Amino acid sequence: MKEKKEDLKKLIEGLNEGMDPEKAKEDFKELIKGTGPDDLAKVEEELVKEGMPRENLNKLCDVHLAVFKEDLDKKGIIVPLGHPINILMEEHRMVLEFAEKLNRASVAIAKNPKKKFDAIQDEIKVLKDIAHHFKESIKHYLREENVLFPYIEKHGLTEPPAQMWIDHDKIRGLEKDLFALADSTEDKSTKYDDFTGKLLETVGALAGMLTTHFFKENNILFPAALRLITQAEWRDIRKEFDEIGYCCFTPEESTKAFVIVEEEEKGTEDKIPEEIMMEGMIEFETGPLPISFIEPLLNTLPIDITFVDHEDKVRYFSKGDERIFVRTKAIIGRSVINCHPEKSYSVVKEILDDFRSGKRKMAEFWINLDGTMIHIRYFAIRDKAGKYLGCIEASQDITEIQKLEGQKRLL
Repeated sequence: MKEKKEDLKKLIEGLNEGMDPEKAKEDFKELIKGTGPDDLAKVEEELVKEGMPRENLNKLCDVHLAVFKEDLDKKGIIVPLGHPINILMEEHRMVLEFAEKLNRASVAIAKNPKKKFDAIQDEIKVLKDIAHHFKESIKHYLREENVLFPYIEKHGLTEPPAQMWIDHDKIRGLEKDLFALADSTEDKSTKYDDFTGKLLETVGALAGMLTTHFFKENNILFPAALRLITQAEWRDIRKEFDEIGYCCFTPEESTKAFVIVEEEEKGTEDKIPEEIMMEGMIEFETGPLPISFIEPLLNTLPIDITFVDHEDKVRYFSKGDERIFVRTKAIIGRSVINCHPEKSYSVVKEILDDFRSGKRKMAEFWINLDGTMIHIRYFAIRDKAGKYLGCIEASQDITEIQKLEGQKRLL
């Protein structure tokens, strides 16, 4: 495997330097002889740990896909209706149908001889409807990134989910361009020829990206997940899928047909954990608190809290009625770096390193999220002796706070 790792490293370097794809395919076929997919994934993970940028490794996915596509086309995943994998694959099918409709509409717009927006109102309606569905598809990616990927990682397979997340970011970027084009049809200054050129380019790139990405997930990532994840874990995954919610186009039969809790387990899902039932108080320096009060107290704060321990692993998050960012129980024990897209890794690592060394006590950011102003702060946590215990992320919606003026002294 050490020899294969060096050969794979050379192949990846060649791809990023413009190597002929056909030559890469032949070299890859030779390289993987006698190597299973899990072994290959482990080699890829070692390369990343040794410093190879994940973006470089992402180019290998297309070669990997081209080599295995003929064999993969002959296989299929059979899972029951309502199984998390069934839901994701059904959503893939629906999104690809939308992409095909979008492609037909964009070609019709480009070929319209009148070259006026008034003459393509039906096609613009299709464009806006599909843009709406693509906005809804965010829940599909959130379920994968916050639930499925962490469970796969718990079984030791970290690189394939990371590569899929890179694809997600590319898809989101193309969708953002599509949304802007859909909105531009309302702007009278938009030039028809410029619009159609950008539309054809964006739709073509997005359709190609979705087709390739979904094929990789359906035929490589999902079979790996089915090999690794237990039945009990799949039931937990389905519960967390339900909590995040589904897209407006998710087939209803998929979300209703899966039996999450088996007969002998019914009635246990609402059972209060024994440790919460225990009588007792925790003596803080500023006063005692009943154990059973702590969780509702933290959940009532108007701030989302996430605690990351000294090993940079997520250990706790508060669960208020309206969280700003999606959090699921699947991330407990997960490296916090893997909870972010690849492009954010260096920033997250810098903050954690500065907290650990004492160089920094706090880091803050603020972003505009769909018209809502979000203030995000990270605080290093230390005990009285100065030992680093971890850090806490506190996220708050400050949109209404920014509007405050004068004073309010009465109820």
